[in-house]
Amino acid sequence: MPGRIGFLSILMLCFSSPGSLAQLHSGHLSLPAVISDHMVLQQRTKAVIWGWAEKGGQVNIAPGWTTKKYTVVADSTGKWEAAIATPSAGGPYNIEFTGSETHLTVKDVFIGEVWVCSGQSNMEMPLKGYRKQPVLNAAAIIAAAAHHPEIHVFRVPKVVSPAPLSDCGGSWEAADTGTAPGFSAVAYQYATALQEQLKVPVGIIATYWGGTAIQSWMSEETLSHFPEVWLTSRPDTIKDPEKDPEHAPSILFNSMILPVCDYTVKGFVWYQGESNREHPLLYRRLLPAMVKEWRARWGGGTLPFYYVQIAPYGYADPYHKLLPAVLRESQLLALQDIPNAGMAVILDAGEEKYIHPPDKTVVSQRLAYLALAKTYHQKGVDCNSPVFRKMKIKGPAAYLYFDFVKHGLTSGNKALSQFEVAGADHIFHPATAIIVHRNQVKVQCDTVAAPVAVRYGFKNWVKGDLYNSAGLPASSFRTDDW
Repeated sequence: MPGRIGFLSILMLCFSSPGSLAQLHSGHLSLPAVISDHMVLQQRTKAVIWGWAEKGGQVNIAPGWTTKKYTVVADSTGKWEAAIATPSAGGPYNIEFTGSETHLTVKDVFIGEVWVCSGQSNMEMPLKGYRKQPVLNAAAIIAAAAHHPEIHVFRVPKVVSPAPLSDCGGSWEAADTGTAPGFSAVAYQYATALQEQLKVPVGIIATYWGGTAIQSWMSEETLSHFPEVWLTSRPDTIKDPEKDPEHAPSILFNSMILPVCDYTVKGFVWYQGESNREHPLLYRRLLPAMVKEWRARWGGGTLPFYYVQIAPYGYADPYHKLLPAVLRESQLLALQDIPNAGMAVILDAGEEKYIHPPDKTVVSQRLAYLALAKTYHQKGVDCNSPVFRKMKIKGPAAYLYFDFVKHGLTSGNKALSQFEVAGADHIFHPATAIIVHRNQVKVQCDTVAAPVAVRYGFKNWVKGDLYNSAGLPASSFRTDDW
């Protein structure tokens, strides 16, 4: 099945950007688009820098922050690569590149923290919003961008390709009131949250496309282990990606991941899932596989991976039934198979009539809590939402126990309204729920004398109302597997 894409390789030039041909400039030194003016390099590491020259050609590299010079030789394909030691955060610097016939200078280079931000439309949604769909507090956020000139964003252009590309278009842009409106509202506010706490420059590699399915961001090789992907993809999409570029397997991995995956980063932020709601159980397996592949492509190890659970939304199509709720469950369960990861729960921040919730600030903040606590080890930062652990039945009541509630559960002095209980007949009824202990919720219903299963917020549209004392909401969950 996966081999079908191979027949499309001749279309590569139709889909590729001009920058993808940089390596063909034989005899001349060239750099990929992402190695360019205003870039941010990961601090205190060996940052990978690469480019192209004539086969066997020597390239000398002189970073402005050190007297040390680096010399590399282009391989048989003309590609060269160097691992450049970076200092603590600072800048701006220049980097000088000298080849046999060419001298290049990359200017205004900062050293700081670099993150990849990817996904579909809720990640892509810019601060200026979509038509009739604004971003909450956009004017204030954009006005404040003047105070964040050390946040730089590289936006990977939207390009599809059935074959792997080595480069892309795009350029680095510093945040100001002119550029910020076009930045991802989630990615930009995530960057500002990190910068305000860490006091260092922050670089964002923004690679996203609205409406895209996860399989578009994975390689053909990895997807070969998931034949269901090829069976569930539209046949006309596999034969002709132009008909539905958002869902064709691998075509965004080829063009919007591979060209930047040599770039040294701190970690990943991912906000995607709505387009996979029809196959949530498959998504449960695809997400860990994608994370594993991305980490391998970015140099191995377990780089931090933080993602957003999709928000509740009132899907009108009856076909969907509870599939989006099962997708949220799959995202929660996937955490078990992704080391060094975290999930931002936004069960309380959706909009029934808008699949793009306007409050992107709360999303960014919860992602930032994960990074600050887990990656940057800031003491006292709570980042984990309450997670259901077990249930005990005592007579007509079910007692639910939760983890990550060190200082207790809360509903903000409001009644808990999103619990349901079912008996042996598998029919769920609205239930009364109260917090009875630091980590316990008692659930019961007068019409269910012998409870068997409990669900919380397990609907497409719901407004979460159970939190821990840090103000982080519990995910929707169920105790059954019906």
